[in-house]
Amino acid sequence: MANGGPVEHGFPHLETVREAVTALYRRLSYDTVRTFSASVAPVDVAFCDTDDLYLGTQRVARELVRHYRLPDARMIVSFREMTHAANVELTAGPEYFVELNDRFRTHRRDIGAALAHEVMHVYLHRLDLAFPGTRANEILTDTATTYLGAGWLLLDAYREDAASSQKLGYLTPEEFGYVLAKRALLFGEDPSVWFTSPQAYTAYGRGLARARRDGQQPPLTAAGWAGRRRYARDRRHAQDAGARGAAADGVPYAFTAGAPGQLRVAFDCPTCHQRIGVPVRGRVRARCGLCRTVLECDT
Repeated sequence: MANGGPVEHGFPHLETVREAVTALYRRLSYDTVRTFSASVAPVDVAFCDTDDLYLGTQRVARELVRHYRLPDARMIVSFREMTHAANVELTAGPEYFVELNDRFRTHRRDIGAALAHEVMHVYLHRLDLAFPGTRANEILTDTATTYLGAGWLLLDAYREDAASSQKLGYLTPEEFGYVLAKRALLFGEDPSVWFTSPQAYTAYGRGLARARRDGQQPPLTAAGWAGRRRYARDRRHAQDAGARGAAADGVPYAFTAGAPGQLRVAFDCPTCHQRIGVPVRGRVRARCGLCRTVLECDT
């Protein structure tokens, strides 16, 4: 939790974020991901200063348990002085003990954001889904929280001005915006209407621009002129070289030899980031086997 210190910006964890989205689809399946089409509603996690601290916190925790479909999980929440925003004790359940930073006693509107991350730890623990290493696993948790409909709370908890700053989670604000945008493009929602933080709007806009670029890379037909021109040049070189050493640096695709005389191109699905391979033969339509996205390609 950044509290008054510098906030990291940009997309330094983007590769791990994309791996996390792929892992979610592989572990949950397309059908289960689709059941999270509705995000957590602001009214369900609202916290007024007049609410009882412990009763209100338990109410928000129960709502997040319901959102993640953990009906037999009970959150026991307490507050103490600590460096991080929160911590959860992962056990076999059904009771899980969550500790929140003492600062949330007076910053109650961000309690939902902290709990969204900690309850997702429980969800992933029950799925037996984890990444090696603490940082990668926390990035997985932030990504899953956001992609499954509660992460807008984490981005909305980001506030920064000349005198102070606050950010929850391990992703940068722009990376939270990126995952939110990936979700928004999938389900056709606009999470920006729920933001109360002015900085969240800016971060979401940058993340949205980056997310849209995923669907505008060759060999997708939505690719721009410059990308298409470079793709044509790389394809010609691959054909001349028989696909040997045809993966150019800094491009999102790679050519390989398929059947005799047939070149193939591999690229990431813009939705789930699973690698897809299609034959190089002009206009083709591909369907991702993981997230079922239909892709229009010009190979």
